[in-house]
Amino acid sequence: MTAADPLSDVLRSVRLRGSVFFHVSCRDEWSAFAPPSQVMGPAVMPGAEHVIEYHMLIKGEGWVAVDGEPPLRLREGDIVMLPHGDEHVVSSAPGVTPADEGDGSWLVRMRDDPKPIPITYSGGMFEAGQGLPPGDATAVILCGFIACDLKPFNPLIDALPRLLHLPAEGVGAWVAPMLEHAATETGARRAGSAALLQRVSKMVFVDGARRYLDSPPEESQGWLGALRDRQVGRTIALMHGDPAEPWTLEELGRRVGLSRSALHERFVALTGMPPMQYLTNWRMQCGARLLREGHANVAAVALEVGYDSEAAFARAFKRATGQPPAAWRKAQGQAAASAG
Repeated sequence: MTAADPLSDVLRSVRLRGSVFFHVSCRDEWSAFAPPSQVMGPAVMPGAEHVIEYHMLIKGEGWVAVDGEPPLRLREGDIVMLPHGDEHVVSSAPGVTPADEGDGSWLVRMRDDPKPIPITYSGGMFEAGQGLPPGDATAVILCGFIACDLKPFNPLIDALPRLLHLPAEGVGAWVAPMLEHAATETGARRAGSAALLQRVSKMVFVDGARRYLDSPPEESQGWLGALRDRQVGRTIALMHGDPAEPWTLEELGRRVGLSRSALHERFVALTGMPPMQYLTNWRMQCGARLLREGHANVAAVALEVGYDSEAAFARAFKRATGQPPAAWRKAQGQAAASAG
């Protein structure tokens, strides 16, 4: 059976977890600095391999900037995501000096407080744990985080831009009300509100990735560009549909109507790797999911992802993750227990 939706395959396999973390009220001239995800991640989502931050402008206007990119203007209802976890500044205007937030210890100190945590920026000042009255704020921002796995294989993150801008007119009509409702539910400490918040955050990211796939920049390269290519996209779908199949370059080329050399050249040009390397990477990702979510032994997992030899699978898995399958599974279980 052939999978028709590799994007959904990847989104399911990389364990998306999300939360709306901050409700930010702004007035007058304001500016906030966000450190890179390597710094922010352990404070807001301990144990996460990679953390993506996003901001939704509920009221007013603002700007977001990352080094090396022109500042991006945000209008009411816009969402911006930072898939690569870049440090960035969100402000009332480009070039405004960010408020002093101290050593950042407040992040860890307030990590377990009810979400979203109220924050105020006003006239160069910063205050955590206190928001402005709704009528006093000239801009209101909901800030959320989405965690995902990068290993063994997550081709989506590299394929997304550093700033993924979702203008209000392109954002689904359900997004803003759902985010605001989820934030209100959590602030009121109602039963099940944390789960609602996680689900809405994940939906926002999935919606953003789908919209980017639907209308990427011209001459888009990378994994998302590959999915849009008729032959390469079909090749990826075949491998996702049956990773255990003993695929060869010849057979894949025959299925998609390209010669062996033409498929190899086109696949490498779009994805940056040969088709057989992609197949190995995807098998490792499928194996990781089976190890994490099931109870099958390593030999059974190896067979299910296309390896006749447990030893061959174990070698490939260790190259991809740095650990043998059994040790990796044990570490994943311990990390899950610690997180929660």
